[in-house]
Parts: sequence; structure tokens; C-alpha cells
Amino acid sequence: MREYLIALDEGTTSARSIIFDKKANIVAVSQKEFTQIYPRASWVEQDPMEIYASQYATLTEVIAKSGISPSEIAGIGITNQRETTIVWNKSTGEVIYNAIVWQCRRTADICNKLKADGYEQLIKDKTGLVLDAYFSATKITWILDNVAGARELAECGELLFGTVDTWLMWKLSGGEIFATDRTNASRTMLYNIHTGEWDEELLGLFKIPRSMLPEVRSSSEIYGHIDLFGERIAIGGVAGDQQAALFGQGCFNAGETKVTYGTGCFLLSHTGQTPKKSRYNLISTVCATQKDAPAEYALEGSVFVGGAVIQWLRDELKLIESSAESEICAQRVPDTQGVYVLPAFSGMGAPHWNMGARGMICGITRGTNRDHIIRAALESIAYQTEDVLYAMRGDLETDKLDIKADGGASANSLLMQFQSDISNTAITLPVCKEATALGAALLCGLSVGVYENRDEIKALLTPERVYIPSMDEQTRTEKLDGWKRTIGACKCF
Repeated sequence: MREYLIALDEGTTSARSIIFDKKANIVAVSQKEFTQIYPRASWVEQDPMEIYASQYATLTEVIAKSGISPSEIAGIGITNQRETTIVWNKSTGEVIYNAIVWQCRRTADICNKLKADGYEQLIKDKTGLVLDAYFSATKITWILDNVAGARELAECGELLFGTVDTWLMWKLSGGEIFATDRTNASRTMLYNIHTGEWDEELLGLFKIPRSMLPEVRSSSEIYGHIDLFGERIAIGGVAGDQQAALFGQGCFNAGETKVTYGTGCFLLSHTGQTPKKSRYNLISTVCATQKDAPAEYALEGSVFVGGAVIQWLRDELKLIESSAESEICAQRVPDTQGVYVLPAFSGMGAPHWNMGARGMICGITRGTNRDHIIRAALESIAYQTEDVLYAMRGDLETDKLDIKADGGASANSLLMQFQSDISNTAITLPVCKEATALGAALLCGLSVGVYENRDEIKALLTPERVYIPSMDEQTRTEKLDGWKRTIGACKCF
């Protein structure tokens, strides 16, 4: 019987394929990192062909590792880094420029010009997004304006745009599938979250031809099929990574909240079938839903540098040799001795939205050692997350907001306990930490008939551990005051 589901989890730094059984257990995993390209300060690119090759390699490898026959696979779900922008030639299939990654800040000037011209509120009203270089629209505009001949080709209908999900489906299907789902579309700054369509006014504003854009579909339906080892296998689920994680955590009802600790940190709180306007600089975004189901929405806050600060300690400062070593080093000292790390390597996301901010280390004394800086870097992930939680509590008018956590850094017990302490909230970790990939698999499972409904899915999702706050209020207040002073010390604020 076809009861196994494959999730293609194309993240910011690596491609993974994970096979799940019907009970949401992981059967096999394959992962391959791909190259990050930094042409200039604050510019981030990737090679789209390497993205595809890495993802396809893990897909074939995970099947081989599992020992499962392709005839036992019910379907494939795709989840992906969002906002990353790829433009390619419809006829030749060749990309015309590297993928511009969500972290890239090269289009900040375009955003500033639009703000000066008075378009900020219009964009926010239609898309739920703040006007920022984070999103896809200005990246497309940049490519069309800076790649020789691109605009002419686009206006002749010869160029296609896609976020990474669209690119993968187009490649896997040999060009038969040119589509995206609502969650990815909602991150482009071209999609009207109220009408559920590409917005003609926004397309005109950013000078992007409608012919470039993929068809928008639900997150749980059969998009088409791909040939794999002689089998026709359905692609039955697609969602941007954070909405996939929200689904994979079983956050189906208003008020349920998750935090994914990945390269960045992403917080989503389900708000039901009505988009909620934020008073605290958060984003209104679209949730993953099934075909023909009414739209659902969430509040979202994005921290640009989460786990990436640990990679920075490892790769650039050479303070540690592995990410796991960060927790060992941090535990050698009881606190940071007043040291704070502000990892604003690509500006700051929610709720600050400062594109010009840059990183800094504050509070260094003669007694500061390597372990203090490593601990401060870890704690910076929690402080940035708390900034977003504070905004969410304000928007949702609640004093308490318990959260479900997932992602690589959620395995760091020191970080999770500090997060619980500094946010004064319970943090629940699920048995399956791969909530993003699991969400894609579950969305696919609904469309191909492995699962009947969300209630069946909810019953599969069980907690493994809960962190409870233990920090006294005075200490919490003092630490948060120090963090606020650090943000205030940044010249760009």
C-alpha cells in the first residue's frame, strides 16, 4: 500500500529529503548543503541549478537508504525557504541570474524610494507585509532592471519567476508544473491576501509582467506527478517553510503559536479566518490550507539571524568547531557578565524593521572571555525572539503566549530554558523536531488520502518536553533592560 510520504525540505543552507510513515515517524533522511554566495556586503545569492541538483540528489538517496519501493510512496510534499527569487527563460529553462536569497538587502534603496513616494500603506493593506527588501517583488524588479535584456524578454512573455517551490516543481516535472501555493505567493509582496489573487496594481507598481507569475493553488492538493524510478508519484502538498512548520506543529486554531529556530527565527500565531492588522510591526500572512477550504491567516514575526549567529561563531570567528559545541561552552559560565551580541548582519526584522542596522557586541570588559561571547550569541537568539513575542502579545491582547518550538536550535537545552525564562512562557517541544518537513508531508497526506482530516493528524502530534520559566522577575527585567540598551546603542536606530 502507498502509505509513505516524502518531504522535500529545501532550506536556506541545505536541501533535505525525509521519508515519513503514516504515523509521522521518520524512516530515513538525506541532506546536502549547497553554496552560499556573497558578491558584496549584505548581498546573498545561491545557484538555482545547485539548489535543484542538491534536492534531487537527496530525493533519490533517501529512497535508496530507506529500502522502500517507490510503489509504496503515496506522494511528495515540498517546503522551502520563502521569498528567495529565481527568474528563468521559459523556452530554454536556463536561469538568467543567481537566486536572490531572502536575506539579501540589495533592494533596500528600491524600498526606500517606494516609501518616499507614499506606497508603504497601500502595500501593507493589500499584502499584509511591511515594505522591505526581505520580500520577492523588489528582487524581481532588480533582476529585470540589471540583467541585460531581461526586461525585454519578460515583456515578451519569455521569462518565468518562481520562489524555490515553483522552481523545484518546474524542474522535477520537466516544465509541466508552473505553480505555487498561497503561502509562498503571500510572501512575494505581489499577492492580495484578501482577494486571493495576484494584484494588478502591485504588478504595475513594481513593473512586473503578469505572464511571469505562476498559478496560485492551495497548499494541499495534487499539483501534478513526477517520474521517479519508473513510478508516477504525486506532488500533493506545498507550503513555505514557516507555514509548513505551523501545520506540522498542529497549530490549526486561533491563538496557537509556534517558533522555528533555524537560520533565522520565525514566529507564527494562528489568527483564524480573518487577517489581523498588527499595531506592533508584525506581518499578516496566509496559513497552509486544503483545496476549497476558506483562507486562514496568522501573525508573523521574522528574526533574520537566529541559528546563523552560531554558524558565524564557527565559520568566521572560529570560536567553536561545531554548532553543538556552543552549548558546552556557554554552560561553562553562569551568565554573560553583561555582554550582549546584536547579530544584525542583514539589518533587523520584526518588530524593528531596520534595513540599515549592523551587528555589534556590547558590554565587553577585561574579564570577558570566549565563553561569555558564545553564551551572549546564544542568548541573542532568545532576546530577538522575545522582541517578537512581546509584539504578538500586544497584538493579540494577552499576557501569556505559550509556544511550540522546533528547528535545529530547539535541541539546545540552554537556549530553550533561557527562552522560557526571558519570555516568562512555557515552551513545548514535539517528539518530531522536523516540524517543517512533517508539515509538508502531512499536507500531502491529506490530498492523497493517507489522512482523512486534521483531527486524525492532531492525534499523531505528541509533546516530548516542556520548559517552564524559573527566572525571577527582577533578573528578567534587568537582562531585558540590558538588551534594550544594546539595541539603542546601534547607530542605525
